[in-house]
This record gives sequence, structure tokens and C-alpha cells, in this order.
Amino acid sequence: MAPKKDAKPAAPAKKAEPAPPPAPAPEPPKPAAPALDLSAVKLEFTPDQVEDYREAFGLFDKVGDNKVAYNQIADIMRALGQNPTNKEVKTILNNPTPEDMATKRVEYEQFLPMLQTVINNPNKAGFEDYVEGLRVFDKEGNGTVMGAELRIVLSTLGEKMTEAEIDALMQGQEDENGCVNYEAFIKHIMSV
Repeated sequence: MAPKKDAKPAAPAKKAEPAPPPAPAPEPPKPAAPALDLSAVKLEFTPDQVEDYREAFGLFDKVGDNKVAYNQIADIMRALGQNPTNKEVKTILNNPTPEDMATKRVEYEQFLPMLQTVINNPNKAGFEDYVEGLRVFDKEGNGTVMGAELRIVLSTLGEKMTEAEIDALMQGQEDENGCVNYEAFIKHIMSV
């Protein structure tokens, strides 16, 4: 029997597509950083220092129960001349949630080992380290950096700052040309 004229020609055979590659195996969960054992921290403060620290701590106690909120710990340490990063403070506090930062409270006796831990931290940067870091942005070698460039650095590198934090920090620091004397700026920051 003859084929019909209106019969459709057979479609060309499709080439077999390669199978998609297998999904990568999920990464094993990273082990949580071990909790910092503050009870093992040896306090090396003089009795006068302990009293000075108690007085400063008391200034931050807004409730009157001899405790301060987690979110005040970094401020107290900075008021006492230390310069911990927010990450360091959160590590010392065992990485609390934002809610814990606002609601949990610390007694003075719990605070002292935290302060000693920050004081003992060998990774402290000093004034000259900060000056050297900002000197990289001093294109003219005149001791200033562009305020706009400094704002970008503060919002994008390291511990990123919010626009409101940057505005508060930069208030009164820029000259009429929009430049910032970075040595004066660092002295201002380290004194706050």
C-alpha cells in the first residue's frame, strides 16, 4: 500500500540532552564558635580602677538595679577608653539576638571580665594605625580626605555603618570644600 500524500513526515529525532549536573552537596554546618568562658578571665584591675569602673557602669544604669542592657556594654567600654568592635562585643556576649541586645541585662560583676577580655585583646589599633589607614585616601598628601569618599568607606568597608551613624559621626568634620582633616577626625572619634 502506498503512503498517503498528506501524511506528516516523521519529526527528526531529538538529540538527548545531557542530564543536569547533580546539585552540590550541602556544606556541613559550620561549628558554632565556642562560647567565651568569662569565669576563666583573670581580673588584673587595681582597687581604684574597680571603683572608677563601678562609677562609670552606674552612669549607664537607667533602671537603678545595678545592671545595664547588653546594647550599652560597648558604650561603657568606650567611655572607659577601650575601642572594641561591635563584633567583639557580640562575641563576648555570646552572639545575642537583636532582641536580647535590648532586653537582657548585665550586672557589674559580670561586666568586669568582659572589660578585661577587651583590654587583653592583642589586636588593638592605635591612633597611628588609623591615620595610616586613611592616609591611603589622601590623594594630595595634605592631611585631608574627601568627605564623600570617607562616607563611602564608612558605609561599605569593615563594620558597615548606617547613613544616620555616618551623619552623626561626620557632623562638623567637613570644611567648606567638603574635605576632612583625618588626624583631627580620628582624634574626635577616639575621644567620643
